Amino acid sequence: MKKLVFTLLACAASFAASAADVSKGEALVKKYNCASCHGADYNKPIDPSYPKLAGQHADYLAHALRAYKRGAAANGRTNPIMAGQVQPLSNKDMEDIGAYLASLPSNFVVSK
Repeated sequence: MKKLVFTLLACAASFAASAADVSKGEALVKKYNCASCHGADYNKPIDPSYPKLAGQHADYLAHALRAYKRGAAANGRTNPIMAGQVQPLSNKDMEDIGAYLASLPSNFVVSK
């Protein structure tokens, strides 16, 4: 029984350690000046071809950032601006950025 409790506590601690940090994500988007292209509220990009980021799913955003980091490799995305932006980011940084942007109010329209 003690082993089971220890295992459950270790799993919970591991999950807490890997959980995305919204405040760190906020600091990162400010540091890398994401608003310069995606708009101050991340809902009004400066170019219609740039995506709205606020309110987007956190896991999707982290996946997209990893794809830009992969570049032209399999399952990658190519964009010279984003490729340069994501190079210094760790996977944890990308998760934190995704969590922050997902936490923001969005003006996405959902239709039925």
